[in-house]
Amino acid sequence: KTFDGPLEDDPKYRKYFKMLKVGLPMGAVKNALQRDGLDPSMMDLDPEKSITSQLNKEEDIIDNGPPLKDDPQYSKYFKMLKMGLPMGAVQNAMQRDGLDPSIMDLDPEKSMEYQKAMANRKVKKKKTQVKEPKKPKVRRKKIYWSPIEESKIDDNSIWSMIKGSFD
Repeated sequence: KTFDGPLEDDPKYRKYFKMLKVGLPMGAVKNALQRDGLDPSMMDLDPEKSITSQLNKEEDIIDNGPPLKDDPQYSKYFKMLKMGLPMGAVQNAMQRDGLDPSIMDLDPEKSMEYQKAMANRKVKKKKTQVKEPKKPKVRRKKIYWSPIEESKIDDNSIWSMIKGSFD
């Protein structure tokens, strides 16, 4: 049985939202979730909405179309591959026929519609990811050299070899 109310009222996650309200940093709360065997990414969800409404499962999309290799529009090109033609030649034939050659990179066992739907879902997920903050620039300290008096240079040092050449 799953809780269908707001995420912050879920008995499983209630104490973690209380930790946030008290002022603990998000990283500490996520570590506590992980320590307790729960998914830390749940803290990234909206606490006002239910878990089921926010989590889109991949089972929602059902692959009921013909596999790409059996699709009448593309079966000819998969037969060309089967006969031993190089991938580049098959992609050129597709381009010549006015089709997108990148289709040959898709899974031939799944339908075209299913793979497009899954690609759109991945794009949506990528847009919602949080970018990491940029690291601050470190300003390097300048080093100033002061010249050594020639009377202080030892005759056995490397500086004695170039003595007097920079006047």
